[in-house]
Amino acid sequence: MSRITRVAAVAALVVSAAVVAGATASAASWPTPGSSVPVPKTIKVTSGTYDGGLKRFYGTGDLGTGGQSEDQGPIFELSNGTTLKNVVLGSPAADGVHCLGTCTLLNVWWEDVGEDAATFKGTSASQTMTIDGGGARKASDKVFQHNGPGTMYIRNFQVEDFGKLYRSCGNCKTQYKRNVVVDNVTATAPGKALVGINTNYGDTAKLTRITIVGDSGRKIEPCTKYKGVTSGEPTKIGSGPDSTNCLYTAANITYK
Repeated sequence: MSRITRVAAVAALVVSAAVVAGATASAASWPTPGSSVPVPKTIKVTSGTYDGGLKRFYGTGDLGTGGQSEDQGPIFELSNGTTLKNVVLGSPAADGVHCLGTCTLLNVWWEDVGEDAATFKGTSASQTMTIDGGGARKASDKVFQHNGPGTMYIRNFQVEDFGKLYRSCGNCKTQYKRNVVVDNVTATAPGKALVGINTNYGDTAKLTRITIVGDSGRKIEPCTKYKGVTSGEPTKIGSGPDSTNCLYTAANITYK
């Protein structure tokens, strides 16, 4: 074997080992913020990217009640086309992050979710909200709330002690068809459901590479189906995979 061939073989082994290690690696460690930033008034990101440098941001004043009101303001408001990255939301987190159109959240962490971690608003059917990396804890209700139309992508994310990871609005005054794509997400019990969608409005949820930890009784529903409404309360009508709305199979869910 020539020297060049030997070098190539060694390189191939190194790459192969890295791929295997990456495939079995655990979720990213929760960050430890180096400093904390009090936020008495919503920070509005109107263009480009806001990099929080992994500081902890927490609400004060009107944003510091720590309650569950649906009318709370957010810590961050993202205009269409903007990105929020490297942010830790501490407690109280008010209504987290509001996205007014297409937006991206990169490596954003919620230490103690308030009402919701993030809400997807806007009015365009083509808009997207992408959550890539990060994690959320202590969400008594929802982590991600989808009020407008469009598609939400949740990937490379971890969630612990939660109600629902994602909910398509069950009783918004204006309803839409909504889509969610969840990939490479680790959910640790206790929790109620990964996603909740309104099948009567044509919602879809695609789930791939899902890991559920500590749920031996399999109480966490991967996909819960509702009949959404424009007033009153939505009705749960079922759960589980199908070929129309809840797009996944048992092979897409791993229990540990």
